[in-house]
This record gives sequence, C-alpha cells and structure tokens, in this order.
Amino acid sequence: MAKINQQLIAKELGISRATVSRCFTNHPGINPKTRAKVFALASRMGYTHAEKREPAAHQRTRSTLAFGVLVCVDLPNFDRTGYGNPGQELLNGLSEVARVQNVRLDLHFVRPEDLHIDGPSYEKIISEGRKLWDGVVLIYPFPQSIVDELKSTFPVVSLVEQYGRTPLDCVDVDHHRGIERLVEHLHKQGHERIGFFTWRYPVEASWALRRYGAFVEMMTARGLVIDPADTINVSPREVLELPQAHARVRERIKAGTTAWVCAADHQAFDLLLDLKKHGVKVPQQVSVVGFDGLAPPRGALRLTTVEIPFHQIGVTGGKRLLDLINKRFDSEQHILLNCDLRKGETVAKPKKPRAKAKG
Repeated sequence: MAKINQQLIAKELGISRATVSRCFTNHPGINPKTRAKVFALASRMGYTHAEKREPAAHQRTRSTLAFGVLVCVDLPNFDRTGYGNPGQELLNGLSEVARVQNVRLDLHFVRPEDLHIDGPSYEKIISEGRKLWDGVVLIYPFPQSIVDELKSTFPVVSLVEQYGRTPLDCVDVDHHRGIERLVEHLHKQGHERIGFFTWRYPVEASWALRRYGAFVEMMTARGLVIDPADTINVSPREVLELPQAHARVRERIKAGTTAWVCAADHQAFDLLLDLKKHGVKVPQQVSVVGFDGLAPPRGALRLTTVEIPFHQIGVTGGKRLLDLINKRFDSEQHILLNCDLRKGETVAKPKKPRAKAKG
C-alpha cells in the first residue's frame, strides 16, 4: 500500500506536490477550491498534516488561528453522487475566508452514529483539537448530544443546520422563502393537489421538517387542502423506507395528486428515476420540484428547484466564527441567506380530469 503523503495526495488530484504543500501553509496564490479539495482528500486518506506542522501546545503562538471543521457523514456519501456536492461548496467558501484571514483549517469526517465526543470517530481528533482549535465549524446534521458537548468547549458555528434545543450560531438558507417560491410556482401553473416528500435519515434532519412547516403555511395561505396521505415521512409515527415511500407517491398520483415538493434535490432525483422506471411521465403526468439547486445527474431532466448559495454560506460561516472567537459570549445569531427559484423541465400545467361519458 502506497505511503500516505503529500505526493500521493497530489497524484490523486492531478496537481503538483508544491501546490499541495502550499495549501497546508495558507499560500495566498492557491485557489480556495483547490485548497478545500486538498483538505478533504487529506482527511479521507488519514493524512495528519496538522500534527506534523503544529508545534507542541506549550510552544504555540497565537499569530495563526485554527478552525476545526467537522463533517458528519459516512465517507462514501460525501462525494459519491453523480450530481453537485453541497459539502464541497461549503468547504470552498470556508477555505476562501481561511486563506484571506490566515486561518488554518483542520478537517475531519465523523460518523453520524457516534453520539458523544469520546466515540471512535471523535476521540483522537477532539483530544488533540482542544489544544489547537480556536473554534469549530459543523457541516451537515449532528446528534444533539455532540453539539452540546462541543459548544461547552469551543465557539461553534453550524452551516445549513439549525439546532432548536441549543442556542447555536448558524448560517443557513431561508427555507421559508424557498418553499414559498416553489408552492407559488406550482399554484400559478394550476396545481392544487400538491404533496410533500422527504426521506428519513440516521440523524434527525430538522431542515426537512423546517421545509415541511413552510409548506403547510404556504398551502394554507393559498386555501389549498393538504391531504395527510400526501405528506410522506414527515411524522415519526409513519416511517417509510425508500421503496415504500416511492410506491406511496405512485399510489397518490393515481389518486389525483398532480405535483410533489421534495425536501431536497437528491430526493427528487431518486424519485424521478423511480417514476421513469414505472412508466410515470414527468412533467406530463406529474410535476416534481426540489430544494438545493444541485446540477442534475447525467441524462436526467433539469429539475425545477431553488438554489442554495452554499459557497456564500461557507464564507459567511467562517466570518461569523472569527467574530465569535474575538467575542466569545456574543449573542447567538441565525443568519439566513436568500435563495432563488430555478425553473427546469419537471413542471407543467396539470392535466384536466376527463369528463365522464354520459350513459
């Protein structure tokens, strides 16, 4: 097995060894996107660049700040998709701020199933991070217990995930505005029977419930009826695995539901594949919208969605953590960025039901 070093990282990414080295020393000439990709690959490969570069704790100067960046995801799921990678875009924005402010990023992937910071994927990095980190950035949903334990030790900023039970600084998208634009677009096309679809995740996805809450408000404001059978995986009392959830969508289409709001683009892409597999035509028979603004998989329809400014969220999150480090007990802030509707090929006017022939 090849030794994990900067040369191997450079080979995997198709860049020079010098470029990799400069990424780890905050060289101003390195593109933030390249820097973020190097950090992400180094963490996945287990290359401990921070330990090699950092002096002992008692020798450390305070001239350079360090952010611990924790990504809560099973590694194969971070960049295995055939569509856009939100996590990488968040890292790109964070890397941009770090380069300008001469901040070192110490990136680690942790497992969703670990519920405490003494768990297997946290134990080593947290014990070392306490000596080195000035603050922590969280990417993707974390168990509430982890959030509480980290916040007791570090200034913490969460990107695209709000935690209701813990006062925590967060930079997120305006879920309410995004769902409003999707429902308004469908309603203007003539849709009245609109469903809401989401998945169940290992860690509670509060963002999906937040979007569902906005969906209920927008539908109610327009006088549209929400059939409980058209809301899939929003209640813990009825959890459907993906095949069953897709089957429920097909049943409801037969029952007259003409459009579906998916809580995320990746959910919509999978739903579109299932509908195609079973001969349901989009948008001729049913309209589908998502939420994120990801590029579609090769050969897929362009999804009607709202675009989350992931890069700008990373930038804003980095700036907010710098503020917290300088003012440790500042009041918590939720910073919500705007999102824009992006029309695609998955929405059309609903077909009028055929009139029954007179006997």
